[in-house]
Amino acid sequence: MGEWHVYILRCADHTLYTGIARDIEARLAQHNAGTGARYTRARRPVELAYSEPAGNRSVALRRECAIKRLSATEKRALIDTVPRGT
Repeated sequence: MGEWHVYILRCADHTLYTGIARDIEARLAQHNAGTGARYTRARRPVELAYSEPAGNRSVALRRECAIKRLSATEKRALIDTVPRGT
């Protein structure tokens, strides 16, 4: 399997969800199918807003924790660092 990634999803209600995965596309499909996480189940559809490589699960979990501690404004600023169209 590939390396781990931290990702942020933008939900249909404009809230943000942060998680980790090895295969982001498969995880996104799970979220949109209603089998990804309880939080996103009622907030579908979701779209990938941000992702970053994390190397291994431990690093990914620490980064996920750090991102979850950010305010919504700080998370949106992080998302805005990603060039559009990538």
